[in-house]
Amino acid sequence: MALAAPQNEACSLPQDLQKEISTTYHEAQLVTISDLNESDRGLFEKDHGKSCPGLVRVDFYGDKKPTLALVFNTGDGANQKAELVVAHKVGPHWNTTLLETAKLSIPVVWSEKPGTYTDLYGNKTIRATKPVIVFCGYSAWAILYAWTGKDVDKVWLRD
Repeated sequence: MALAAPQNEACSLPQDLQKEISTTYHEAQLVTISDLNESDRGLFEKDHGKSCPGLVRVDFYGDKKPTLALVFNTGDGANQKAELVVAHKVGPHWNTTLLETAKLSIPVVWSEKPGTYTDLYGNKTIRATKPVIVFCGYSAWAILYAWTGKDVDKVWLRD
């Protein structure tokens, strides 16, 4: 894996996590602000300032252990895709879980506070008791992920 040098500290991964990622996600490139088109970059910076569009620290599991939601670009051309991965440090090791794969866009990630979230059709509601993760392809789609205590649940916020 060739994780590009981060443009700022916001996109820096802990060294032990970099090693884990390079073993599991060989071709992964963490999404940085330079990967976004001008419009998406403007939207992201307006809402999230100088944070990293491919990385957010979030207490997703509610256990106060280091947890990051990461967006990686993999492949190229017709095989290009983005992967949303949650990395959770348990003891000395990082556990990584692939939550979603998206094609044809470069999505970003951020977190939101616990709360009640309803899908765009009004059919499904999640009552999150812990911070949630939002995976978003601007101008196209957004998916919210919440930890239920047993597994991850999701709702589509935009499609």
